[in-house]
Parts: sequence; C-alpha cells; structure tokens
Amino acid sequence: MKKIIFSLIVLLGVTATQAAKPRYSLTVNDVRRQTISGFGGACCDGAMKPFGTDNLCVNRLYGKRSKIGLNILRMEISPSFTGDNWGDYDWNGSLPSAQLVKNRGGIVFGTPWSPPGEYKTNGTAQGGNSDDQGNQRGKLREDCYDKFFPWLNTFLDWMKSHGVEMDAVSIQNEPDWWVNYSGCLYDPQDLVKLVKNHAWMLDRENHPGVRLISGEPLGFTQNYTDPLMQDETCREQVDIIAGHLYGHAPLQYMKPAAVLPTKYGKEVWMTEHSVTDNIGDRLPTWHENLIFAEELNECMLSGCTGYIYWYLRAHWAFCGTGETKYGPGNKKDELLPRAFVMSHFSKHVTGSTRLTTSKDKTSGEGDALEFSAYIKGDSLIVMAIDTAETTRPMTIKLPYHVKSGELVLSTGNEPDKLCQQQTLDIPESTNEFVTELPARSLSTYIFMIDRNSTAIANVKQTDEDDDAPKSYYDLQGRLLTEPHGLCIERSASGHSRKVIM
Repeated sequence: MKKIIFSLIVLLGVTATQAAKPRYSLTVNDVRRQTISGFGGACCDGAMKPFGTDNLCVNRLYGKRSKIGLNILRMEISPSFTGDNWGDYDWNGSLPSAQLVKNRGGIVFGTPWSPPGEYKTNGTAQGGNSDDQGNQRGKLREDCYDKFFPWLNTFLDWMKSHGVEMDAVSIQNEPDWWVNYSGCLYDPQDLVKLVKNHAWMLDRENHPGVRLISGEPLGFTQNYTDPLMQDETCREQVDIIAGHLYGHAPLQYMKPAAVLPTKYGKEVWMTEHSVTDNIGDRLPTWHENLIFAEELNECMLSGCTGYIYWYLRAHWAFCGTGETKYGPGNKKDELLPRAFVMSHFSKHVTGSTRLTTSKDKTSGEGDALEFSAYIKGDSLIVMAIDTAETTRPMTIKLPYHVKSGELVLSTGNEPDKLCQQQTLDIPESTNEFVTELPARSLSTYIFMIDRNSTAIANVKQTDEDDDAPKSYYDLQGRLLTEPHGLCIERSASGHSRKVIM
C-alpha cells in the first residue's frame, strides 16, 4: 500500500510540474524591416591552402544546391598583383573560388588589408606595429588619396578580365586596429575626407554593378559609421556600411550604428567575426554552436542585411582542416556542425524581409530564448533558439493564415541531430500554431501562407511616400541600375518589398 501511495504522489508531482510549466507566447507582427542579402565567409590566406587552387570547401558551401547555401564571398585585395611579402598570395589567390561563387549566382566582394606600401607613411603594406618598423603607424599618405580609388579600379579591371565582375569593394579592413601584418590606419575623419573628395573616381561606368563598402572597423561602432552618413557627398558614394564584432555585441553596437544607414537606404553588413575561435585543441560544443546561432539572430535583429563569417575552413568554422589534434570529427573539407547551424539562416532567410515580433530582444543578455521572423514570397519563417535544458510549450501567433509548413530542427552536433526535417501538423487554415520547443535547440519553422484565406486581406502594408527615392536589387541582393523582372524595391526609410517590374 505504501508503494502505491508513494507512486501516486510521484505521479501527481510530475503531473503538477508539467501543468505548472508556463506556455510561452510569441506574436509575429506585420511590420517589415530590412531585406536580407545573404550569408557567407572569407576565402583568405591561412587555412585556405594551397591558396589559389583550393576551392573544394567553397564548392561544398556555396549555391542553392549545396547543403549550406552560402551566397556571399569575401576575398582580400592584395596590395599588389604579385603579393606584398606578408603572405603567399596575390590577386590570383581567391580567383577560382570567386569564379565558382559567381557562377552559382553569388555575391563576391574584395577588402584591402592595406593599399600598396608606396602609398603609405611607413612605406610598406605592414601595419607598422613591429620593431623592424620602429613602431611607425602605417597610414595612407594624404598626397596619395587620389591614387587609392584608381588602384581599386585596377583590381576591378583585372578580376573582370578573368571572368569575375565584382559586386563590391571595401575601403579597408579594420581601419581602427594597429597590426604587425598587412594593415592601414584611418581615423573616422580620414575616411570621410577620402570618400568625400575621391570616391567619385571609383569606375562605376565600366563596372556598373559595383558597390562601395565603408571601412570595416574591428568594432561595429557609430564613430566610424555615422560620420559617413552625416555627410551628403559620402552618402551618395557609400552603398554598404560594414563592421566586425570583436568585443562588440551586435545589439549593443551594430543596432545603433545601423540607424542612420537604414534611414538612408544603405545596407548593413557584418563582414568578419569568428565565434569561439579561442577554444583551443577541440571542436566547439553544441552549446557554443547555439551561441553562434544567437549571434546570427541578434545581427538580424540589429538591422543586418549581410553576415560574413571569418575563415570558411577552420576547426571552429564550416569545413574541417584534417588536423587530428582537434578530434576525429575534423576531417579535411567535411562539413562541420557549425555549417549546418549557418544553413538555418543561409538556406531560408536569404532574400527574405524581416518581420518584428513581440519578443525581439533589446540586449544580448538574459532570456535563454531568442526569436526572429521573416517573410519570403509565400513563406513565413520563424526562427527560435532555446539554450535552456528543458522543453518549452509555445504558441506562435501569426499575422497571416497558414495552411501547411515544415520544421528544420537541430538539437546537437551529431549528424542525425542536425537539420532534421519534419512536416508540421496544420489540419486547417489557421493563424496560431501550438508547438513545443525542444531543449537546447535551433528551430526554423517555415509556414506556407494561405493566399485563399480572407484573413490575408488584413495584412498591413508599410505606409510609404510614392515619391520617396527607392532602390532596386535582384534576389541575390545586387543593386540594379534599372528595375526589371522580379526584384526587391527598397525605400529610403529601409522598408522593402518584392515587386514585378
């Protein structure tokens, strides 16, 4: 009898605990924010060896048919065609990978770590933070400002002659960071002076699709972004505002830095960061990969339109290096779990427009749950990240009626736990979906909008001034000189929509 009573008490306790578990409610709003150009990584020297011929990693990561679906490639613009004596690379280095990405409809952009050494105050491509340079800071000489954009033009011409029409070029990698490798320092006002007086020299006539990216500071901060946006001439020349996240969480730094660029219809790209690259001689844990997912999500909530990771191949990145010291899962060019985490965004969020939700985060701390939502054609996408150890019952309230859907779910580093595809049980048209978030999970819900539902008429459109300036992009995020076909219309206020012209 005591055993029966004890079992009954335990059962009642478990039932009470389950009943007490609060149901989480997420409301997706019909307010549209930025349109996402895509996701990618850097094809630079280092892990990409033998440099210039090694593109198997890129082959597995890029394109709609790949498992990961990346579409943006960052490459270095070496200080000269023959290299700069600070690495065994030159303009040929990333060419095979750039050609592959362009052939698959992707976006390729170049970033200088340094202009030619003869243009600089220390006479070398090196940043200057080195004893053999006498700690002389390397900056672009003012009497060479008028040579900078013609030098970029030579790079654009060379790449075009080898079959790659570049989509964008940046002014400088980390202009705020003094280094002992290739580097060049610019104060924010240096960049304003360079762009204001000389950016008109960028050859957009022979390269009509090329866009100019601002300097990419180590930390994504307003002191480097706002001055360019506050100057009218600079605003006319700069198309993309960019920065990195080292020591600068996106919701604290990128989000306020994105305000002015978004107001003036500019894109905002995070062009380099490596999450948990300091983990030592091991592969990232699943929790660390969820932290990476949170960074991706928080960048989207900050107004980011393009996210570009650091190395494509590294034991803390997307493809294994083959070095056994990092563990048996680090096989050369095999896709790592972090690549599949990226695919939740790159395969489904690219080309979409972000919608606001009732749980958009305002800081990078606190709750173990994070969300974001997007619309792309007839798809309504909800991203959910749960770093807690318990499952959570949840109701998702949608702004449109949906008739079907699927779930892409990742719950661990093991292959059978990554990107599991499940059909959602939606027996009839509804604008509410009841589900349960698994513990320590990354979930991508892809709902199909019921266009035949009368509820679709309740969808609000963003109020826009018909006479306000608008820009147009293709579905890969490339600026069009004239709108044609199915494209994305973006207003000066940053609102976007798909249109047929």
